[in-house]
Amino acid sequence: MGGRRLRGMALAAVGLAAVLAVGACSAGGDSGGDSGGGDAAAPAAEGGAGRDQDKAAPGGTGGADLRVDQRSIIYTGTMQVRVDDVDTAAREATAAVTAAGGFVGGDRRSSQSADARAVLTLRVPAEKFAGVIDQLAGYGKQERREIRTEDVTEQVVDLDARIATQRARVESARKLLAQASSVDQLVTLENEVGTRQADLAALEARKRRLADLTALSTITVTFLGRDASTAEEGADLGFLSGLGGGWAVFLTSVRVLLTVLGALLPFAVVIGVPLWLLLRWRRRRPRRTPPPAGPNPPGPPFGPPGGPVSAPPPVPAARSGP
Repeated sequence: MGGRRLRGMALAAVGLAAVLAVGACSAGGDSGGDSGGGDAAAPAAEGGAGRDQDKAAPGGTGGADLRVDQRSIIYTGTMQVRVDDVDTAAREATAAVTAAGGFVGGDRRSSQSADARAVLTLRVPAEKFAGVIDQLAGYGKQERREIRTEDVTEQVVDLDARIATQRARVESARKLLAQASSVDQLVTLENEVGTRQADLAALEARKRRLADLTALSTITVTFLGRDASTAEEGADLGFLSGLGGGWAVFLTSVRVLLTVLGALLPFAVVIGVPLWLLLRWRRRRPRRTPPPAGPNPPGPPFGPPGGPVSAPPPVPAARSGP
């Protein structure tokens, strides 16, 4: 009995040891498989991420037209600078704009010593706009600066699309014109081609105008002398101010009236004086004597008006002697 029990316990111990050994082997195999699968999945994941980045990269550069340096922007600047010598500052500004590749679009000056004034309209390339503005401000004391921008990118894109569409319409109309088989069709298609070409020319003109405004910025600079007054001084209100304004208007009206009288005086001398002398001579000329009166006309016949005319009384006949 004791021997069987011992053999049973020994067999159970051996079986338990075998089960434990098999479990250890299977655990090792599973861990190795898991590690191999992880190593294989990692490069796949990295490759997928790299492909996603590669796909995203063109998308990031696809919006390059939204960058500032590729947008169509119109720059406009207005500034006022007080300088010691207006003519010198104007010459230096002209030279600076010419050196930057631009030109002078307008030049208006009034030279009156310290009260001199010069207004220049300068067209400069857009990429040199800021540099020219700073250079002009360095010629004297800058009193005012205003810079405005207008983004016309959408207008340019819309014009490009409309121009392309209009060109296609012109080409289709020309093809139909070449296939016209009657005079009526020929006249109708010629009018249609002319209309479409005119629309295309108008769109292209707008595109050139926008291109000019975006390529060349506009700067309006005003150089003032030392004692020149600015145009931004506000008008005062009050009785004295109104009185001064009314007196100025009165003087202006008097000057205008005197100017009109001075303009009419030569005509009055050349035409009025001879006319006055003629009228005076006619008044002093002696009047003609009336002709002498003739015999009195016979009076009206006797009788009531409108009644029968009575005959004159008969003359008594002469009596013969006894």
